[in-house]
Amino acid sequence: MNKLLERLGALGPERLKGVRRGIEKESLRAQPGGQLALTPHPAALGSALTHPHITTDFSESQLELITGVHAGVDAALEELVQVHQYTYRVLAQAGDERLWVSSMPCGLPTDETIPLGRYGSSNVGRAKSVYRMGLAHRYGRRMQTISGIHYNWSLPGVSSEQYFALIRNFRRHAFLLLYLFGASPALCSSFVANRSHELQPLGESTMHMPFGTSLRMGRLGYQSEAQASLKVSYNSLEGYGASLQDALTRPWPAYEAIGIQNPGGDYNQLGTTLLQIENEFYGTIRPKRVIYPGERPLHALRERGVEYVEVRLMDLDPFEPVGINAQTMRFLDVFLMHCLLSDSPDDTPQEITELAHNQHLTAARGREPGLRLQRAGKEVTLTEWGGDLVAQCAPIAAALDAAHGGTLYGDAVRGAAASLDNPASLPSARVLAAMAASHDDAFVGFVRARSEATRQSLLDLPFSPEMQAHFEAATAESVEAQKKIEAADTLPFEVYRQQYVSPTRLGIGQRQRVAVTT
Repeated sequence: MNKLLERLGALGPERLKGVRRGIEKESLRAQPGGQLALTPHPAALGSALTHPHITTDFSESQLELITGVHAGVDAALEELVQVHQYTYRVLAQAGDERLWVSSMPCGLPTDETIPLGRYGSSNVGRAKSVYRMGLAHRYGRRMQTISGIHYNWSLPGVSSEQYFALIRNFRRHAFLLLYLFGASPALCSSFVANRSHELQPLGESTMHMPFGTSLRMGRLGYQSEAQASLKVSYNSLEGYGASLQDALTRPWPAYEAIGIQNPGGDYNQLGTTLLQIENEFYGTIRPKRVIYPGERPLHALRERGVEYVEVRLMDLDPFEPVGINAQTMRFLDVFLMHCLLSDSPDDTPQEITELAHNQHLTAARGREPGLRLQRAGKEVTLTEWGGDLVAQCAPIAAALDAAHGGTLYGDAVRGAAASLDNPASLPSARVLAAMAASHDDAFVGFVRARSEATRQSLLDLPFSPEMQAHFEAATAESVEAQKKIEAADTLPFEVYRQQYVSPTRLGIGQRQRVAVTT
């Protein structure tokens, strides 16, 4: 703790005010009755390939709304609200679709009916769709319709080595975020049709875990046998890069059996390796770097280092209009600063196994009284360990409050401490309580009601003609940008694909580069 305080003091107020954050938020488009909307991405939202703020994720029915980079929490949240306002207005003009406000999906059709994202006829657009077809073959389409919020975070002057230290601590302590902010303890039974699971039935067409926090981050979420074979270390950029390169170049028999193209010539996937591309590697947090057009993410990391981290384990909060609120964002800022400033020993294979165990246990049973997690080979209760972490966050919050003025960061940490003492106040518990109180324990009924209330509240907010014109201009610009990309293509798609997945595009680590030149 003393070292943490020393490092905190060394940062100084101006450096603390240098934190930057941005948000990426996924949501399914749903029909009023709670079924997945199967309509194409609305044309009035622009090009999903090139729009800076509105795109699609896995499915054509899965919107992803993106903010820019912001120095202030409130500014980031305000932009996210504005993107939602425009999106809801477009949906309202076209019909009565709404955004599904839960991370776990609405009523889903048969797997093959879930539409894949489409990005036009350019090579880069086709590659995005083929990648999604590969995900569908490898994991099934249902799993990909799970939605969440990604929180992108940076602090100036932080080295790649320090970001990896942050990542190791984040992975150690991620259980606390699942406990505090998990909001997916139940789901529609259509999601687990014909799948083995440990869920318990609840009401009609609903499955749940009584003490669950985030089924999205548990065994039903982003999991695969192939990726379970990856024991990626976060001890250095070099080691991380080597692990990822291995997964991106190692043939995987089950995927070789699928093949790159079917007999009719349609593409099944981008490649037959364990991972098609870097984004296929699922994790609770990722090291990131803005890439140049056509550049591979791993190459960018190796060449220019880590620029920011992407927190990937946050559920949509169905009680918040845009899925997250300012207090949660401030706690994330404090938590990430704690991860950065605390001692961070190298991870080991044994610890990586423990962390996976803790994640799955917290996701499925996090609110269970007396639940014990594994820490360095010993058992400790979740609430005791979580309480220690929150207490260590208090001086960081005080320093941030001193830099910014006010008490908002301290309020966020005090709120987390109160939640540890009162599990009934947690979003996951509130979801189950609301389902029981007003919706006959029906997951779809509860989320339908929340989705409609959210839709109405955002449509009722003031939206100036200037803001409307701003988004309409962005739509038009994105359409023109896509046309230019398509017009500039010269390579046949197969040549483009082979070049893109070539191991030579992945870059080499600094030490390896020195070795080559000497």
